[in-house]
Amino acid sequence: MTASPFDSSLLGTLVSDSETAEYFSDETAVRAMLEFEAALAAVQERLEVIPAGSAAKICRAAEAFEPDWARLGTSMPASGHPVTELVRELREAAGPAGQYVHFGATAQDVMDTALVMRLSRVLAAFDRRLQDLVDILADHADRHRNTVMAGRTRTQQAVPVTFGLKAAGWLLPLARHRIRLAELWPRTMTVQFGGAAGTLGTLGTNGLAVMQELARELELGAPAAPWHAQRDGFAELAGWLSLLTGSLGKIGQDLALMAQTEVAEASDGSVGSSSAMPHKANPVNSELLVAIGRANATLLSSMHHAAIHEHERGGSAWTLEWITLPQMATLAGAALRTSREAVCGLSVDPDRMARNLSASSGGVLAESAKVLLAATMPVDEAARRVREASKQARRTGSDLIEILRRDAPADVDWAALSDPANWLGSANAFVDRAIATARAGPAPLRLGSDPERPDPQERRLTDP
Repeated sequence: MTASPFDSSLLGTLVSDSETAEYFSDETAVRAMLEFEAALAAVQERLEVIPAGSAAKICRAAEAFEPDWARLGTSMPASGHPVTELVRELREAAGPAGQYVHFGATAQDVMDTALVMRLSRVLAAFDRRLQDLVDILADHADRHRNTVMAGRTRTQQAVPVTFGLKAAGWLLPLARHRIRLAELWPRTMTVQFGGAAGTLGTLGTNGLAVMQELARELELGAPAAPWHAQRDGFAELAGWLSLLTGSLGKIGQDLALMAQTEVAEASDGSVGSSSAMPHKANPVNSELLVAIGRANATLLSSMHHAAIHEHERGGSAWTLEWITLPQMATLAGAALRTSREAVCGLSVDPDRMARNLSASSGGVLAESAKVLLAATMPVDEAARRVREASKQARRTGSDLIEILRRDAPADVDWAALSDPANWLGSANAFVDRAIATARAGPAPLRLGSDPERPDPQERRLTDP
């Protein structure tokens, strides 16, 4: 395997996602930095900060610019970032107007804003994928609202539930993640422009106006102040990515358990095989979702460490973000892709679910039996009888209901226990509520603070 799983032609097919990874390529990163520099020049010319005619020359140079990749690479150890060399080359390409490239900005302004520009595209794509997953899971929930199965708590059969309710439990966190994304969007998708130490002193009294106009130009939000050393936004975003992959991992964990040979209630559409055991169909999709969820949970701590910056600007924590956040986003992209494969290929076996219910020898109906008995005797006595009968049923393999029936009062309606579907409570109502809640969804994601601006997929940054 390679040092990075994303660069591996083997492991990368599992844990990477081509659509997401392209936004974190060197080429796309540099293109976003150039777009920042062109936008900055355009804004400053409009505000008469730099001479008229300068911006057009800088923009033309940026559009046609091809960096010297070797020089960018060798410049990294000296500065810790590629911006100094990139700006030098762009100034040279722009001729006399080049002296106004990067005017008033600092390297962190370029790096942070270029990252936000790319993240906005990634998150918009994630939101669309999440909506797709929600719709598919809502269909499963509706289709299987009457597919009765054993509910399990702490891995043991508990009471009857429906597969529709289980699917509803999978889709609701995803719907909430879309709401969370809409809430964190205006806090995190903002321009970074603060100059050397967050004062924009080079621009005199024009700094705030340039920052606000630059945000509009790039279709990002304008923060209250530069956030060079305020990294809570990226930490919050990383938390969202970890929550997302954790919820997808929960789906994978459930499906892997349901695919066990002894259970065999559902399959995730994987065609996983064993090199030694040809009879196996390993739940590869489900296992991958679990692995990614745990990987992002581990990476999240790095982003929380990166929240600790020194004074007005730091270096080490900034670099830690570059190492961590693209990994988390790329893993999330892979999890979304794999989840769609799993839920689209989902195969459910209602007959096996019914057989597994009956295999408990009435145990899944113990709670219901207690309710029936409690109608004829004190609740504590009913609970005692069911508890003792359950122990005997487990010890002897006898049917729980038959054991209870022997000494039960004559007026207990044992026929009511004949069908587990009679004991589903509000499951159907919860499925209805889950589907309605999920399909309502949040308001569409918007760029910047202007509600009239286009949807994120219409961003200027060229799709890779």
